[in-house]
Formats: sequence, C-alpha cells, structure tokens
Amino acid sequence: MDQLLDRIAIITGAGTGIGKSIAIAFADEGAKTVLASRSQAKLEAVAETIRAAGATALAIPTDVTIEKEVVGLFHRTLKAFGRVDILVNNAGLFTTTPTDELSLEDWRNVLEVNLTGAFLCSREALRIMKPRRSGRIINIGSIAAKTPRPNNAPYAVSKFGLEGLTRSLALDGRDYGIAVSILHPGNTATSIWEGLQDLANREGLMSPTDLARLVVTVAAMPQGINLLESIVLPISMPFLGRG
Repeated sequence: MDQLLDRIAIITGAGTGIGKSIAIAFADEGAKTVLASRSQAKLEAVAETIRAAGATALAIPTDVTIEKEVVGLFHRTLKAFGRVDILVNNAGLFTTTPTDELSLEDWRNVLEVNLTGAFLCSREALRIMKPRRSGRIINIGSIAAKTPRPNNAPYAVSKFGLEGLTRSLALDGRDYGIAVSILHPGNTATSIWEGLQDLANREGLMSPTDLARLVVTVAAMPQGINLLESIVLPISMPFLGRG
C-alpha cells in the first residue's frame, strides 16, 4: 500500500468526518500527512491514530479563514518536510436556514470557510509548487454545486464558487505541471446528518472511508494527468432528476 509513498500532503478539516478519513487513507498509502483544523484536540487524536499505525502525521491547528494562520501552516510544513506535494481543501461549514431568515454573519462565515479558506490555502500551495513544477490540489466540493437543496443558499453558493476557483487554479497551474481538481460528494455520513435519520434512510449515505478511497485515487494519478471533476454518491440518492 504505497500509492502515495513519501508524498507530503496537507489536509484541511482533518479533525473529523471526511477530512479525517482522507488523512488516514493517505497515511495508509505512505504519505506524510499534515493535519489542519481549528480543534487541536481532535487533530491530535487523528494524528495519534496515524502514528499508531506506523505512519507520519503532523497536527497544526489552523483557522483557514485567517491569512496569518494559513501562511503559518505552510511555513511549518516546509520546515518539517521541505515541500508540499498535495493539498486537500476539505474544511467546510454547513448551514440550513431559509434565505429570508439568514443573518449576514452566517452567510459570511460559510463563504469565508468554504471559499476564502480554499483560496488562501491554494495560494500558499501554488507558491511552493510552482518553482518545483509539480503538485496537486484537490478541492472537496458538493453536489450542491450541481443541484442545491432548499434553504441552503450560502453553502450552495460557496460550492459553486469552489468549482469556479478549481477551474481558475487549474489554468494557473497548468503550465507548471500542477493538477487541480474538484470532487463533489453526495450524502456522506458525517455529523451534519445528526437528527436527520429519516432523510438519511430514504436517500442513503456513503461512508467517508469510501469517499477517501477516491481521493487517494485522484492524488495518486501520474504526473501530467488530472481528473478535473467527479461526482460520487450513493446510487439510491435522488440526485438525477431531483427537483
């Protein structure tokens, strides 16, 4: 199991859910993982799981909406490992509120985490990857960027924006051998589904571990090859024909 042997990978939102599963899957494939999220306790728990399996993990508490902290994340990664090969922009915030009841603060919070955070991390990654003429950035989007749910405006807007950012970054990185892609998950068993068991039973959920396997596949693609965009979802989920 060495598809990512000795690759240096930063994963944001790595303390729980999808990010945690991606970090563990990367480590299982030989990557040296750098784990970022706001919660130091959760990061350390994931890092200990990885280390217990004999792999390398560095936990760096980071708020991706704060420029100084993002710069520090990449600086510490360079100091520890000398380069960044892979960035997974997974940190995300979700809210379900009718638009006419949505506060400006909540709107801004979702956009800041889901979109501005991805921009800041990608910018720092490009600054490291361009001189090396190699690297890969994988953005975790959502099928909400294709077919939104009701009462979900800031999340949908952020994921539509993330797709636009992905395409722009792919152009910016193309001449430097940097691949940028976006993966749109459907219903995934994370904490956002707490209290929604009836809906989960009707639509189906997939495991974050299964999603992480696809992220490994994208990350392990040969230099010069990119899977620009993909959708992965339970076959029972009412996405096709939805609405």
